[in-house]
Amino acid sequence: MKHTRCSTPLAMLATLALAGCAGMSGLDVKEVGSFHVGGRTAALSGLPEKDVKFTPTSPVTRLNPNGEFEVEQMYVQYVKLSDSTRRGAWPMLMIHGGGLSGVTWETKPDGQPGWQMFFLRQGHDVYVGDAVERGRASWARYPEIFTSEPIFRTKKEAWELFRLGPRYDVAPPLRESWPGTQFPMGSFDQFMKQGVPRWVTNDASTLAAYEALVHKVCPCVIMVHSQGSTFAYSVANKYPDKIKAIVGIEPSGALDPAKVDISPLKKVPLLFVWGDKIRETARWGQIQAPLKKMIAAQRAQGGLAEEYDLPLMGITGNSHMMMMDRNSDQIADLVQKWLASQGLAR
Repeated sequence: MKHTRCSTPLAMLATLALAGCAGMSGLDVKEVGSFHVGGRTAALSGLPEKDVKFTPTSPVTRLNPNGEFEVEQMYVQYVKLSDSTRRGAWPMLMIHGGGLSGVTWETKPDGQPGWQMFFLRQGHDVYVGDAVERGRASWARYPEIFTSEPIFRTKKEAWELFRLGPRYDVAPPLRESWPGTQFPMGSFDQFMKQGVPRWVTNDASTLAAYEALVHKVCPCVIMVHSQGSTFAYSVANKYPDKIKAIVGIEPSGALDPAKVDISPLKKVPLLFVWGDKIRETARWGQIQAPLKKMIAAQRAQGGLAEEYDLPLMGITGNSHMMMMDRNSDQIADLVQKWLASQGLAR
């Protein structure tokens, strides 16, 4: 395939995906595209028909909701670099967390380039997914296919869980942030526009879609955030030859070595990156505890499990959304150096 730069029609597609042609300058992009992977056909019957108008001026249509549907698929966007530009040894899969989508990695809420662009500039082919039920993966009828109702995250929950500040009151309005926070607080409302519904009954189908993605794209490096780690570590434990490393950005889901044989995971180097205020937040202590057990078990069996505790490294103020924080490039550079130390980048 002919290599093309930012002034070409192909790179114009990259402009749409990566927030501006100016940001693409200097990148030799070979291909920008997307696909859906995984999923299954589901059939519904016995549901009542109803009359609908699809537009204000359209005639009434008799809608029959029964029939076959494609459900539980995953959406993936990719950007591939030219052979001369690529420096990553393997593609990088970016996996988002709960109640979010691949937007996590694309652009910061303050409009600055995200980690998708950072790691493209470091020479990695990058794949960004919207998992089952999220974003362009779409969701299915419930309770007929998805067996529970969706959950939506409030601003207060995000403010406190993501450690942006200790207090969020609606009436009277009060948003108290942590002193020295690196999150761009003026863009919090913009960030919350990224929120999408999530279901607590779709883990099996989500894991199946990630397995299908790994079979299609990998060997690869996985970068995972928060709830997405539940699937990343499971896939790596099942297919260790396909996963060259996992970078966990504040992962919130672990494998329990008391219930799962994690011996295959020994082959996969693991990096864990932790931000600020975890030790001061009881809920995060509970979230982190199972991961600490998995880390200890990985080390005990001779596997690599390295932790970057940013405050102990002198890097303070980082939130759970550290890929969006003002100093996110500093953290991404630490990750890039770690990948290089594992022979996965140059």
